Amino acid sequence: MKYAICNETFEGTSQRDGLELAKKLGYTGVEVAPFTLGLDAREIPKQTRREYRAMVEDLGMSIVGLHWLLAKTQGFHLTTDDRSVRNKTADYFKCLIELCSDLGGNVMVLGSPLQRNFSPPMTHEQALANAVEVIKQFTEQLESAQVRLAIEPLGPQEGNFLNHASEARAMIQAIDSPNVRLHLDVKAMSSEGPPIDQIVRENGDWVIHFHANDPNKLGPGMGQVDQAPIFKALKEIGYRGWVSVEVFDYSPGVEQILTQSMDTMVRCERLASVASS
Repeated sequence: MKYAICNETFEGTSQRDGLELAKKLGYTGVEVAPFTLGLDAREIPKQTRREYRAMVEDLGMSIVGLHWLLAKTQGFHLTTDDRSVRNKTADYFKCLIELCSDLGGNVMVLGSPLQRNFSPPMTHEQALANAVEVIKQFTEQLESAQVRLAIEPLGPQEGNFLNHASEARAMIQAIDSPNVRLHLDVKAMSSEGPPIDQIVRENGDWVIHFHANDPNKLGPGMGQVDQAPIFKALKEIGYRGWVSVEVFDYSPGVEQILTQSMDTMVRCERLASVASS
């Protein structure tokens, strides 16, 4: 499997130092949160994009793509009934596609709960229709740039839109683009009800990107979730995409997060390989 680290993990320290450590530990990819380069993707200079990409590639690593697409932005929303805001959001996504392409990435993970949650009397069906309308405005740009949008279900602790993989699948089917597929996240799946490995197997035909973590907001192997069955399921579905470590609690420090996460993933992948042989 290919292992990546989300680059907001290095906030408060040097991006280069963090990436050098990641490379030493076996990570070969980096997933970029746009706000680490600038709060407005439209204003991130071309030189900044070139320099960051060159730094990553000089270390022998690859930029996977983007996530936290709308985090720390203002005035954008996916499900609002305000058409002008939806149109503005679609235009911003076009700029994100350009950023992703400039960095050499080809996946954009759509989470950003604050910019997609809805309030009554709006229903989930209405919110879904609005979100579909936004995304359909930039599917041509996705296809032209050869970038794929990965729709991320999030748990109810994050909000009320797309809490289950089945809801994300319904949205993907309504969009009907080969460049819009599914993202799965261990922390999010832990709230769905069925075993996480079952959810992975049931969605093997749609998933194109994966986040490894734990409901305690730390990395894989740093909480109570047994990661081995999850990696076994990834092996069984023939998953060949990136497994990115995304954490939300940085208190253990970068070195411990990267080391313990990698040790766990390598061990679980080895167990999965033995089980399938």
